[in-house]
Amino acid sequence: MALADIYQKATLVQIPSGYKAADAELYSVVPNTTAGDFTVSVAAGATRVNKDGLVESVAANQARLDYNPSNPQDPTLLLEPSRTNNILQSNDPSGANWTDPLSRWALLTDTTTAPDGGTVRIIELTESGGSLIRLTGFSIAAGTYTVSFYMKDIDGNLTGGTVDIGDEGSAAPSPTFQNIGSNFVRASITITITGTKTYLDLQPSFSGSTNKVAIWGCQLEAGSYATSLIPTTTEAVTRTVDTCSLPNFSNIPTDYPLTVYWKGEVKEFSGTNSAFSILKDGEAGVFLVVSFNTSSQVLVRRADGSGEEVDFISFSYSIGDILKIGIKFTSTTTFKLFINGALVHNETSGISKTWLFNSVLIGQYRIVADEGFRNPCNELMLFNEALTDAELITLTS
Repeated sequence: MALADIYQKATLVQIPSGYKAADAELYSVVPNTTAGDFTVSVAAGATRVNKDGLVESVAANQARLDYNPSNPQDPTLLLEPSRTNNILQSNDPSGANWTDPLSRWALLTDTTTAPDGGTVRIIELTESGGSLIRLTGFSIAAGTYTVSFYMKDIDGNLTGGTVDIGDEGSAAPSPTFQNIGSNFVRASITITITGTKTYLDLQPSFSGSTNKVAIWGCQLEAGSYATSLIPTTTEAVTRTVDTCSLPNFSNIPTDYPLTVYWKGEVKEFSGTNSAFSILKDGEAGVFLVVSFNTSSQVLVRRADGSGEEVDFISFSYSIGDILKIGIKFTSTTTFKLFINGALVHNETSGISKTWLFNSVLIGQYRIVADEGFRNPCNELMLFNEALTDAELITLTS
């Protein structure tokens, strides 16, 4: 069967495209009524990349449709955990917390266009490998942190550089770079620190005697990956966790079978970091869930209030992978899981779980007793039937 014919069978199709911030709604493609509209909870001032490639803040409870400059036609529903940016004056290199302990860089009056469409002053580096930009004004405890920042190489002489949190180690690591367009890259690096730290060093290296760069959107957050920019001025800022839910969906079946399809990015490994949840509204222990446990294992978790069954399923994948997951729950004891065009598990005699489900949750395990993990979503579909194996292979390919 052609993919278009499979789509015609769906009772719910969420392809992120339209929203109404005033009512905290994310519109679904199917059904063509308000019955399929998701409710979103998003912090005012949270950021996204818009269709023009600019970083912008959103209104409270506006679904964050995030665009990739390499594919600006198809936005992703950005769903993120709560994070705090500990860097002060994140977008302003003239701020008092941007320091020059070795007197090896200078802030010029010249400006360039920043990733949000505004301007940022240009920094001139005066010693290759030794132009230390130190960011101060915070105090963080031992743990795992991710540093990220936007950088534009004005002169074209930049050759690399390192990032260090409070002189954590003798060999400071180098960040990875993501091209975001407009000659900017976003650099990021995850570092584990062993004690309290009060400053962050950025140390670019370049060829030649001097080099001009623009640095904007610096972020230091507890966590294993970089999230969207949390702008700051004179104080650290916390962005609250996102939620996207469809409570008491009127078109959900009243009994098995049900097929769920999800496409999205894996952000981190945890037994409760989930692609989606089919659950009972207001209940912590009633759900059907697929979770990303380890790089070699996904979990299917089923619970009906009487207890939970967890199936540990072998599958190799990596953080940052885009997965296409299809699962058909065919009865109280059976299901089949497909990922990226292949059948990866056929459960034929699981513990019986009564159908009590009435709601849909994207990128999240549950609302009551929320663990706080989130994954972005490109697409979610529900079918009030068991698709054939061939259809699920087509859908997830």
